[in-house]
Amino acid sequence: MTISRSYPPVPLLAVSVLCHREDDVLLIRRSKPPFEGHWSLPGGLVDVGETLRDAATRELLEETGARADLSHPVETFDSIERDDEGKVKSHFVLVVFAGAFLDGQIHPGDDAAAAEWLNLSDLDSRLTTPGTPDRIRRILSPR
Repeated sequence: MTISRSYPPVPLLAVSVLCHREDDVLLIRRSKPPFEGHWSLPGGLVDVGETLRDAATRELLEETGARADLSHPVETFDSIERDDEGKVKSHFVLVVFAGAFLDGQIHPGDDAAAAEWLNLSDLDSRLTTPGTPDRIRRILSPR
């Protein structure tokens, strides 16, 4: 069964991964709606029968070529986009994992137009998906 990502009949479950090394975070530039062209944490939809952690590991590898030490979710939030008439254009429930970079050759793949390490001090210099810089700072602040 395929559920449309645009004007879906139900919220869609997705994962997002904050992969970090020292003061850098791994971001991707989205190649598809919603938020095409925006920089974001790598991630995507959870497949039926797939655990959240397995989905996060798979999406990080598919979109960036990286592997990270992911143990448990650090945050869950709704990403809801409405059209000009107020109708729900997209609704994702995102489960965020965070972990230190382990290894991998960084390159964009799957739904990513680009993949780059970005220093925390440069987060506000990019067009990002809503709330991404604040989310990254909040999650990494206890480090």
